[in-house]
Amino acid sequence: MANYKSDFMNTLFERGFIHQCTDETALDQALVDGTVTGYIGFDCTATSLHVGSLIQIMMLRHLQKAGHKPIALLGGGTTKVGDPTDKDESRPLLSDEKIAENMAGIRKVFDKLLTFGNKKTDALMVNNDDWLSKLGYVEFLRDYGTHFTINRMLTFDSVKLRLSREQPMTFLEFNYMLMQAFDYHELYNRYGCTLQMGGSDQWGNIVNGVELCRRKDQAQVFGLTTPLLSTASGQKMGKTVGGAVWLNEDMCSPYDYWQYWRNCEDADVGVFLRRFTELPLDEIKRLEALDGQEINEAKKVLANEATTMIHGAEAAAQAAETARQAFEEGLSAAGLPTIEVPATALKDGIWAPELFTAAGLTQSNGEARRQIKGGGLKINDAGLTDDQRQVSEADLNEEGVVKLSFGKKRHVLVKPV
Repeated sequence: MANYKSDFMNTLFERGFIHQCTDETALDQALVDGTVTGYIGFDCTATSLHVGSLIQIMMLRHLQKAGHKPIALLGGGTTKVGDPTDKDESRPLLSDEKIAENMAGIRKVFDKLLTFGNKKTDALMVNNDDWLSKLGYVEFLRDYGTHFTINRMLTFDSVKLRLSREQPMTFLEFNYMLMQAFDYHELYNRYGCTLQMGGSDQWGNIVNGVELCRRKDQAQVFGLTTPLLSTASGQKMGKTVGGAVWLNEDMCSPYDYWQYWRNCEDADVGVFLRRFTELPLDEIKRLEALDGQEINEAKKVLANEATTMIHGAEAAAQAAETARQAFEEGLSAAGLPTIEVPATALKDGIWAPELFTAAGLTQSNGEARRQIKGGGLKINDAGLTDDQRQVSEADLNEEGVVKLSFGKKRHVLVKPV
């Protein structure tokens, strides 16, 4: 279906967000008839969300801009269990203190993309631990367990794929889909929420919630999913050789964030502009049609728009200028990400692989050594060939820093203090 009546569904369709929907005709009509409250859940497994979660946050943003009410559901309760979807092993169990710390970090990005408050379409942020921690086990099984069959649960990809790989699934994880379905039932009763959205890997869990609301509440509610995120070459969205691309500035600098979008594959430019910016579609069509070297200008527009949305216009402009200086003028550029090390440590000498790892350019000393052997690392723009090399104050350049580089486009300055 492509000719939608509602602004929200038309926007999602035109920008490539729609993959599955439980009843798109009825949902489209509900969006025309009144204000729809919709939610997406985010488990608190780290102190920041990463780019892979951004498509979901953008859906909440589009929902609000279309005149509806978004709910960001933080999984303070479900994180204690762990979503088994697309995992061969159980997630590490986190303490209540760690979950609270992660939740505090995750909250930050939503304030940049959603409007919170007390008005009809203002966003809500809710913690599912508020109700899940109060459930009595026997009462929960009696009241809700009867609405789920083991036969059907075994058909869901999150279970089927784990079992087909002969990897164990704990009974704790098996309960995750019941808890997520209960979230929908609870949000319907508390806030009149009638739409759950998520990635296509959540389809089974979402359908369970839709069914539970139908059986327990005699309510028609809806589920809608996005396509799984991957780059044109099949790489998982939001991953680089240096690790995840986080949305919080303390885990990924605006410069590195800008570079992630600037370095995307040519074939991804149009897709990313539609999903991760709010540029007009006509302008996106013009940009994605650019050929040869001109496509790099489209990538810069993408990087500027995406970085502005998360880190602000000033940070985006600084990142763009730093990149221009570093790559067009060959300068070390004061705006590059910087780490500080004790001057005494630099005087004694720091093992190069350890320094590259501390700078976040490699994930481990072993990876750093492999990159050195492959010619991927540089110190002050000179290729590094000795994996036993010590970096010392003798390496300080005329600006009083040491420039570390991974490939041509990832750089960090080391500053003694």
